[in-house]
Amino acid sequence: MHVKDQRWVFYKDTDPQDQGNGVIRRILAYNDDMMVVENTFSKDAVGALHSHPHTQITYVKSGKFEFTIDGEKHIVTEGDTLLKTDGVVHGCVCLEAGVLLDIFSPCREDFLQ
Repeated sequence: MHVKDQRWVFYKDTDPQDQGNGVIRRILAYNDDMMVVENTFSKDAVGALHSHPHTQITYVKSGKFEFTIDGEKHIVTEGDTLLKTDGVVHGCVCLEAGVLLDIFSPCREDFLQ
């Protein structure tokens, strides 16, 4: 269960949300200004090209991904970080199963519904 402004978010208490096609989302800490989300990808899972009115930083916790940001493609692995400004088109293909940690500003209200 996720709660806005929750000071302590223990991983064991978070709910995995199956997004389909090999992607599991966990909403971690958030308030109105920012949100942290963990996305676990199976090999060959796709984060379809999309955009949104939020700035997003993605930290590659594990795995290997081909990311496209604003038409530019790169292979990223553990420890790499990506900045996607609001409105920019981006997406990825998971080349080796892994986990992405996304930080959004402001909060992704659409994820809470």
